[in-house]
Amino acid sequence: MSMRTFLTMAAGASALMAIVAAAPASADDAKLEQLKEQGFARVAIANEPPFTAVAADGKVSGAAPDVAREVFKRLGVADIVASISEYGAMIPGLQAGRHDVITAGLFMKPERCAAVAYSEPILCDAEAFALKKGNPLALKSYKDIADNPDAKIGAPGGGTEEKLALEAGVPRDRVIVVPDGQSGLKMLQDGRIDVYSLPVLSINDLVSKANDPGIEVVAPVEGAPVYCDGAAFRKGDEALRDAFDVELAKLKESGEFAKIIEPYGFSAAAAMSTTREKLCAAQ
Repeated sequence: MSMRTFLTMAAGASALMAIVAAAPASADDAKLEQLKEQGFARVAIANEPPFTAVAADGKVSGAAPDVAREVFKRLGVADIVASISEYGAMIPGLQAGRHDVITAGLFMKPERCAAVAYSEPILCDAEAFALKKGNPLALKSYKDIADNPDAKIGAPGGGTEEKLALEAGVPRDRVIVVPDGQSGLKMLQDGRIDVYSLPVLSINDLVSKANDPGIEVVAPVEGAPVYCDGAAFRKGDEALRDAFDVELAKLKESGEFAKIIEPYGFSAAAAMSTTREKLCAAQ
């Protein structure tokens, strides 16, 4: 091969790579251009630290919104504006156009993967229980709750924990839907439920802030899977999702991703060890 031929091929390859790299965020992505014009993306969150949080002044934080904010900034969208939603209402709200994206620890599952266009994985976590000190009913799994006719569990409406409890055979009347973590903890303290279930990091954050010696944590829940979430976009907004994925991959590769999520207690390595395709197929 002549040097001229080599240089011509190299130049062609470089040009093609540049086109591919630029394509996801190109001007033909109408949704991304719309977000750039309005200057923000509307995100749905659950106010469940450390996944998501809203400060007293209204500022949105938490691992998922912090990643989304940085990715959108790199895409030319200056900021995010959040609205709090129950998990069960998030996808309908997204489909109805009330949100541009869900950044809320909405774990990937086949039915959700069929309903939304997920990004690559962002946050991974296992399940946990908050119970009275000493775990008087010896509850270590959702099946333990199902097998004990006196045990009641509190869980977020439409969330993973509610589904896991029902799938394990806990009767509907013993699965109590609670609106937020503080309410769940109060119901546990008052004896209205025997266990409150959330992801490990969310339960640890809640119990730590409560500083109640009468509450303990069981983690991880026996037999419960480890889940990962991703930013969830409307079907039809795949070009925006793909542009998001390009910048997310750059964040992961540079180490910035770890700097954002690991102070919250999440593992960057866990998110980088799997893919959307695997998660949507496996669970």
